[in-house]
Amino acid sequence: MRIRLDIAYDGTHFRGWARQPGLRTVQGTIEDALARILGGAPRLVVAGRTDAGVHARGQVAHLDLDDGQRERLFTQTRRDAASDPVDRLAYRVRGALGAYPDVTVHRTAVAPDGFDARFSAVWRRYEYRVADLVSGYDPLERARTTTVRASLDVEAMDAAARSLIGLHDFAAYCKPREEATTIRTLLEFDWHRAGDGVLVANVRADAFCHSMVRALVGACVAVGEGRLSIADAATLRDAGERTSAFKVLAARGLTLAEVGYPADELLATRAEQTRARRDRE
Repeated sequence: MRIRLDIAYDGTHFRGWARQPGLRTVQGTIEDALARILGGAPRLVVAGRTDAGVHARGQVAHLDLDDGQRERLFTQTRRDAASDPVDRLAYRVRGALGAYPDVTVHRTAVAPDGFDARFSAVWRRYEYRVADLVSGYDPLERARTTTVRASLDVEAMDAAARSLIGLHDFAAYCKPREEATTIRTLLEFDWHRAGDGVLVANVRADAFCHSMVRALVGACVAVGEGRLSIADAATLRDAGERTSAFKVLAARGLTLAEVGYPADELLATRAEQTRARRDRE
């Protein structure tokens, strides 16, 4: 039995998503809560592993229950006939996490046939928040906003961002990993000022390589500061090499906003296609 979980977290005090011995991680925290409810050793598969300090409001994971966990789930909630055991699991996880936790499970549901949180996804969307001298500094937003001591040109940043859209090799914007491809399809990339004056980047792609979003926004900030031209963003990309022309921005400003999936009847096909591509990589 496969269950989909919709998850949000403040990544400030986590050492990233993936479970690591002796470290507090999002995966470890949720799996520990699930173990207290279901028993055994629950293991989550996630749509996208986030780094230390990165936040999420639209993270997706799946959990496969063994027979014992399934029996325990249904037995424990059988006394409340009005409650669906799978729907109620999210409520029970929230209870196990305690009051005002920095991670929560908004929803649990039986996953459609063929659903794989990681391999069925067709795109991921991130947002990045930057405060500059125009917006000013808000201490209440410090955990999810990077501050730049300059007045940024949002129109130039938006133009630079849009010039990067498409299928390209983003090696210049990725932290290299041995034998891993850096070819990605950047579906959306744009900037705007929110109501509070903070600059917000919207970045959507089929997948991202390591540190790609933070490098992309770093290049655009350099354009906004006047240290790079609008054309430089694409020129650096096409050079295909890491550069010191811009800084990779801090994790604190980055939030995984949303994960997109195809129609239910296409989930299994999408997962097979993605696995095959990753195997070739």
